[in-house]
Amino acid sequence: MERLLTTEEVGELLRIDPVTVRKLVTRGELIASRIAGEYRFTATNVEKFVESQQVIVNASPKNQFARFTERARKVLTLASEEASQYHHEGVGTEHVLLGIMSEGDGIGAKVLLDLLQVDASAVRQQIEGLHPVGDQPNSDDMLGMTPHGKRSIELAVEEARLLDHHYVGTEHLLLGLLREEEGLASQVLRKSGVMLEDARNRVKKVLAEKPSSGTSKPKQDGE
Repeated sequence: MERLLTTEEVGELLRIDPVTVRKLVTRGELIASRIAGEYRFTATNVEKFVESQQVIVNASPKNQFARFTERARKVLTLASEEASQYHHEGVGTEHVLLGIMSEGDGIGAKVLLDLLQVDASAVRQQIEGLHPVGDQPNSDDMLGMTPHGKRSIELAVEEARLLDHHYVGTEHLLLGLLREEEGLASQVLRKSGVMLEDARNRVKKVLAEKPSSGTSKPKQDGE
């Protein structure tokens, strides 16, 4: 039988403090049993938890977001802030959508707000109706992504590859959201009249009009 780990050992493996470990257990995000008044886990359970939190983007294992442009990274940061402000427990596709619109200057925002004439305030209102503010503030500094959120990122990376781009920008994040049809963002966008093929064609058009938006380095995306 695999040896059980103490809370402190789990914290050391995850590089977080034991208090955070206990919070994860309380939220049901770590498999555990209570023994002698202390949460304990096996190393396998910890590894499974870490694996469940990862987003595979086919980049370097040391920095899985190395191919993301600065604007795309900013969108993900804004998405995390949106989820936190709404007291949500994870970053979903709806938060990434809000992040794209809040960032405002990337190709994703340009396609949505300028070319497709999406009303940002109406989108936010729809999202708030479908995913209301949570009851309690989230005490975690860094929120993980929901399954739909993670899938949309993986699809964004695939979109970049299909377009023969060597970077992942806000335009790819937008297309990834639309492809993740079960995500809240895709539902809201479709209701607003935004369809995947139309958005993809608009992205291609914007990129064709921007000679400086090459495919070689992750600084592009509306520089």
